[in-house]
Amino acid sequence: MARILGIDYGTKRTGLSATDPLQIIVSGIDTIPTAEIFTYLKTYMKTEEVEKIIIGEPFYPDGNPAQIHHLVVGFSRKLQKTYPDIEVVLHDESFTSEAAKAVIFNSGAKQKKRRDKGLVDKISAVLILQDYLGHI
Repeated sequence: MARILGIDYGTKRTGLSATDPLQIIVSGIDTIPTAEIFTYLKTYMKTEEVEKIIIGEPFYPDGNPAQIHHLVVGFSRKLQKTYPDIEVVLHDESFTSEAAKAVIFNSGAKQKKRRDKGLVDKISAVLILQDYLGHI
């Protein structure tokens, strides 16, 4: 089997997570500047087999698309064109940033670590992928 990649796309930073090859465990991989995402993925895809990419789709609590929704859709389309053999799926990411902050807080992390926005993005990517796996 191949890995499933989870992406929490942001205008500045993008969090990444992935399953193990058996698609049982989800782990945070990295948080990178969004401008470098395709370079990062090109390198990652050379060493890891990926069968599916799950991208967090942002919505407001009232169900309307979030302000960056169109950027996420554009990113997913470019990703699909770049990797036509890999399925790209948009998955609702509602409240993942808040849940990620709670996970970090409950882990007992020090205040400096809790303020690390890159860590929040990486944990959000993990939560998006875990939620997706729980729904299939």
